[in-house]
Amino acid sequence: MVTTSQAMAAYLDQISITEYQKTSIVAGRKNRVVENLTEAFPASSDLPFSRAVLMGSAAKATVIRPIDDIDVLSVFSNENDAWNRYRLDSQAFLYRIRRAYDGLEAVTVGARGQAVRIFFEQGGHVDVAPVFWHGGEIHSLPNGNGGWLNTAPIQAQGWFTGKHAQLGYNLAPLVRLLKKWNRSHSKRLRSFHLESVAAHCFESLGSNRQNALAKFFEWAPSWLDVSDPGGQSGILSGYLTFNARQQVLQSLRTAQDQAARALLAESNGDHEEAKRLWSLILGADFPGGS
Repeated sequence: MVTTSQAMAAYLDQISITEYQKTSIVAGRKNRVVENLTEAFPASSDLPFSRAVLMGSAAKATVIRPIDDIDVLSVFSNENDAWNRYRLDSQAFLYRIRRAYDGLEAVTVGARGQAVRIFFEQGGHVDVAPVFWHGGEIHSLPNGNGGWLNTAPIQAQGWFTGKHAQLGYNLAPLVRLLKKWNRSHSKRLRSFHLESVAAHCFESLGSNRQNALAKFFEWAPSWLDVSDPGGQSGILSGYLTFNARQQVLQSLRTAQDQAARALLAESNGDHEEAKRLWSLILGADFPGGS
């Protein structure tokens, strides 16, 4: 008989990206961005490209299969007075980056007007977020309305990486499972917000995924209003309307109840019932679920 812990471990492996995907898809697509932008915006350009940094779920090891998007921060320098040229019109800056891809890829500007989205024939896309670097941790990102917003994504990413290490490298695997829960229940929480809530919930974290999930569902309602760990975007729950917030809280309460019953079933040796309950939480593809 497959135990609940064995089923959870198999499921975590099933939803995690493979080494081939890390090198061929994630790293390969990021390198493609570097090649394209280096060619389009050389050092002699009036808008010189500086470097690209892998960001988001792929960089934090919280991405799950199937891979939907990869985030790449594309940093442009002000060496040739480029910032002064675009500081009053971030949309012109964004669309200039977009035009660099004409004839190369299927591409569009993302819905929030902050990134250039590159689509691939094999599926999935890369969001290229072009920014100006002003020194230190602060970068300027188009805000979607022609202006700019300050962001410190590398600082935020470093904070998560530090928490992951502090928690015995158990944070990222837990977040991958939470993303399956979120994806299976209307995807109400944004990825960055969910990652930050999970990182704040725990002062210690073991490798028992079932216990960790149950504790998250119990504690998360108290941590929904976490602040941007990069220190620039304020409270991360601001996108939730009143009704959306109530739906998130209800989803957490339901998952908390189901997780508690799953832990009880497992402790009583009823692994089939425990696996059935975890499949209600994490998705019908959970091993042994109904």
